[in-house]
Amino acid sequence: MNQLQNLAEALSASSPVSGTVQTVVDGNTTTTTTTNTGLGVVAVGAGLAMIGAIGSGLGQGYAAGKTVEAVGRNPEMISKIRATFIIGAGIAETASIYSFIVALLLIFVGK
Repeated sequence: MNQLQNLAEALSASSPVSGTVQTVVDGNTTTTTTTNTGLGVVAVGAGLAMIGAIGSGLGQGYAAGKTVEAVGRNPEMISKIRATFIIGAGIAETASIYSFIVALLLIFVGK
């Protein structure tokens, strides 16, 4: 539970905060407004979005292993096995690509 509290404190510390600073130099007053955009929350969201790449990587590794086994059992069918594997790997890769796009959108647009 302590780790969860630490995470909550870190996220709240990175939430949007604004402040105003007044500086007086030689009788001239300068006011500066600063804003923290809460990039910590965006970074956590982008990291969570990339979890989709884990399943894709595991699935592609499993499929590649089974492809090698199939070619080992039946070497004359290598062209059909390879074509099927490439199509399957391309379909499995789309989850990683979508996760990556969501993470990039969160980082660059989600401010």
